[in-house]
Amino acid sequence: MNKIILQTGLLVFFFSVIYFTQKGVAIESVLLNSFVIFIMLTVLLSLIVIGLIKSINKNSFEKINRYTNDLAGTKENE
Repeated sequence: MNKIILQTGLLVFFFSVIYFTQKGVAIESVLLNSFVIFIMLTVLLSLIVIGLIKSINKNSFEKINRYTNDLAGTKENE
């Protein structure tokens, strides 16, 4: 998952380099702006993925516990 996030960030980085270069901005400004966009996008995507994975894990643990309780007869189905 981290590899996909990094590659997406690099893709946006290079697109932003092309975009800012086409606008005629100085090279230092182009690299700085593109790097900031890369860092912000990579951190944002990482946080979204972490939240998504935690949500999926929580739901799967609850489902496993519910099935275990039903099979063990510890609920109302005893």
